Amino acid sequence: MLIVFFAFISSQNISSQSKKQPNIIFIFADDWGYGDIGVHGSTFCETPSLDKMASEGIDFQNFSVVNPVCSPSRVGVMTGQYPARHSVHGHFASIESHIKRNMPDWLNPKAPMLPRMLKEAGYTTAHFGKWHLTNTHVEEAPSPLEYGYDEFGAFNLPNNMHQMQVDSTLYKTIEFAKRNKNKPFFVNAWIHATHTPHYPKKKYMDKFAHLDEQKQVYAAVVAEYDARIGELFQTLKDLGIDENTIVLFSSDNGPEITGSANKKTTEDNSTGPGFGTYYSVGETGGLNGRKRSLFAGGVRIPFIVRWPGTVPAGVVNRTTELATVDLLPTFLELANSDLPNDYKPDGVSIVKALKGESMERNNEIFWDWRFSNKANYFWPTGGVQDGKWKLLTNEKLGKTELFNINSDWSEQIDVSAQNPQIVKKLKEKLVAFKKTLPLSAPKSCFSSERKKLN
Repeated sequence: MLIVFFAFISSQNISSQSKKQPNIIFIFADDWGYGDIGVHGSTFCETPSLDKMASEGIDFQNFSVVNPVCSPSRVGVMTGQYPARHSVHGHFASIESHIKRNMPDWLNPKAPMLPRMLKEAGYTTAHFGKWHLTNTHVEEAPSPLEYGYDEFGAFNLPNNMHQMQVDSTLYKTIEFAKRNKNKPFFVNAWIHATHTPHYPKKKYMDKFAHLDEQKQVYAAVVAEYDARIGELFQTLKDLGIDENTIVLFSSDNGPEITGSANKKTTEDNSTGPGFGTYYSVGETGGLNGRKRSLFAGGVRIPFIVRWPGTVPAGVVNRTTELATVDLLPTFLELANSDLPNDYKPDGVSIVKALKGESMERNNEIFWDWRFSNKANYFWPTGGVQDGKWKLLTNEKLGKTELFNINSDWSEQIDVSAQNPQIVKKLKEKLVAFKKTLPLSAPKSCFSSERKKLN
C-alpha cells in the first residue's frame, strides 16, 4: 500500500510540474534590423548576449511582424489580430494626423488583449518601455492598466501620465522579476533601441572608437542593450527561475532609413535630446527593403527564443513561417489557458515549433499597408505569404511581384511572370482578407477634442 501511495504522490508531482505555468518575458526592440545581431552577420555591431541566447535556444529566421512600423506592429502582439482590424494603420501621432489616416486616437482597450488574458490565467502582468498604443499628444487616452496590466512604466504615454526614462526598461524588468519570482509573471519589455533619438553611453562609444562616427553611435547603443539582456539572464539564474522562464527577443520592424548628413537628422528631441537618423545605420542582413516596406527587410526581423530544458539549444530554424500575431495564442497555450470563446485569432499557436518539433502553418500571413510611395522597395500596399510564396502588390500602381522565399531569401527575384496561377490565387486571398477589414475607426476611441472637430 505504501508503494502505491508513494507512486500516486510521485505521479501527482509530475503532473503538477508538467502543468506549471512558465514566466514569459517578451523583449520587443524598436527598429532593430535583422542583420544587427552578430549571429546574423552584423558587420560592425557586437551582441555577445544575444549570440549566446541563440546558442542556448532557437534562432527563428522566418519570423515576420504584420506591419512595417511601430504602433500597428505592436497592436498585432497585443491582440493576436492584424492591426487593420482595429483601424490602426500607422504610428499614433496627433489627433489631426489620426483623422487624416482614418485611425482611432488609441487602441481600443476593450479589444481582445494579451495581458488581460494572461492576467485572467493567473499571471502577474507588467509593461515596461515604449507604449505607443496612443501618443503624448492625446491627453485622455486610457492608461496601460486598462489593457490588463498590473503595473507599468512607459514612455509614449498620454501626456498627463508619468513618462519613465527611455533606457530603464530592462532594469525595471529585472526588478519586477525579483519581486515576483514565486508566482507566474508576464512582462512586455519594449526597449527603445535602436529607434531615434540614440543615447550612446561613453563606455560603449569608447569601445567602438575604431569605427566611423555613424557606426560608432549605432554599435554603442546596440552593445548597451545587449549587455542589459545579459544582466537579465544572469538575474533569472540567480533567482533560480531560469528554467521556468521563456524569454523571447524580437523587433517591431526593420531598420530605419539612414538620414542625410545635416543638422535636421543628426539631432532628435522626440524623447529628449539625442542623435538622429543620420546615425541609424542598422543592417538588414542582405534582405531587400527597410522600415516602412513590406519587403523582407522591413518585416522579417530577429526572433530568438530561449527556455532552458524546453526549447532545444543551438537550433536555427529558417523554414517555419511565424508572425507576431502567433504570440497571443502561443502564450495562452503555455499558460495552460484556453482562448476566449468569442475570440477569433489571426495567429496560431507555435508551441510545437518552440519545442523544436516540426510545424506546418495552415493559414496565411497578411499585410495591409496604406502609406506606400513609388520609390525603390516602398511601393507595395498589400502582401500575403503562403508557404514558400510571398506576393506583394499595389493595385493603384498596377504592380505585383511574387517571390519564392525558399530559393530567394532576400526577395530580389520577381517570379510572377513564371507563376500566373500562384499570383491569381494569392491575389484572391488578399482581396478576400481586405474585405473583412473595417471601413472606419471606432468612435469610442476618439478623443473629446476630435469629436468636437468632427
